[in-house]
Amino acid sequence: MPQRIYLDWNATTPLRREAQAAMVAAWELPGNPSSVHGEGRQARRLVEEARIGLAEAVGALQRNVVFTSGGTEANALALTPGLRRAPGLPVQRLLVSAIEHASVLAGGRFPADAVGTVGVTRSGLVDLDQLRAALVDGPPALVSVMLANNETGAVQPVAEAAEMVHDAGGLLHVDAIQAFGKIPFDMNMLNADLMSLSAHKIGGPKGVGALVVAEGLSGLEPLLRGGGQELSRRAGTENVTGIAGFGAAIRAGLEGLAGDAVRLNGLRTRLESGLRETVDAIVFADDAPRLPNTTLFTVPGLKAETAVIGFDLAGIAVSSGSACSSGKVQPSHVLEAMGFPPEIARGAVRLSLGWSTSGADIDHALEAWRKLSGTLLKDQRRNTA
Repeated sequence: MPQRIYLDWNATTPLRREAQAAMVAAWELPGNPSSVHGEGRQARRLVEEARIGLAEAVGALQRNVVFTSGGTEANALALTPGLRRAPGLPVQRLLVSAIEHASVLAGGRFPADAVGTVGVTRSGLVDLDQLRAALVDGPPALVSVMLANNETGAVQPVAEAAEMVHDAGGLLHVDAIQAFGKIPFDMNMLNADLMSLSAHKIGGPKGVGALVVAEGLSGLEPLLRGGGQELSRRAGTENVTGIAGFGAAIRAGLEGLAGDAVRLNGLRTRLESGLRETVDAIVFADDAPRLPNTTLFTVPGLKAETAVIGFDLAGIAVSSGSACSSGKVQPSHVLEAMGFPPEIARGAVRLSLGWSTSGADIDHALEAWRKLSGTLLKDQRRNTA
């Protein structure tokens, strides 16, 4: 059977060898990390080593890293009414950008009537003028802006948003899940108050994430209550195996970040040039700063599900820019927020690259696209004849 090509790294990454090795070692430990005996202390050491590594990676303090079951839980934990930084007032409402992940758009623990949406530009960047206007029109707000969009790869002006938010007495939550391990950043650079991260986007296991909280922030109420784990911010015995894998993935993923970004940007440029040479492809957010590994594209008349199946039959894993709900394909909310009509948004296909992606992989993907686009053009001519 020919080897398949994986070009869906934004959905999830393969498990790094280093993470797998760390997890295998952790599986051998019988102790509960909350136990005081030797076995418990061994398990606790693995958790705290990962916590230290994550804190150092994003410029935070070890005591402010809260491990969760994944990015969705981290986002839900962050979106808490009543958060405050003394001497400021507690936040009473939530503002989210229109291109956020569904777990942020859901509003966390804010009541529905306390949640507002901030639009984005045609380039897929949060509209800072809209944000400024929304901030002055009401009580202190928690604002949630992702660092990089998972569909378009557009890197958001988070530092500029943070300045506005803090000037208005609010707080900023940053979903940095898609950007972690792809571009350099830290909490101080972004001036973020809360930051969500997830292991499986950086080569760690699925089912582990973290919320990082800035020093001096208070009012973070736990979602899960019970024991005093995670400094009483998240009850439940820690997933020692998953956390150990997360820590190892961070160490491995950040080592060659700069060089890998340059290499991936070159491969993406080659990919997009090839897509455009075949037919008049639209590459979304190509005039905005983007993650070096992400291409979201379409051509008029393209059906995303047809393209994804066609790539899959050619041995290439890609994804649709659309979200599936109960088996029904819906237009991408990201592209609709950017102002694209449903017939365009419905046809978006995403190719995302990673550390093992090669030039040969890109060539195979382009060859598959040439065949698919040829079929598409024939169908279009037949339908208009």
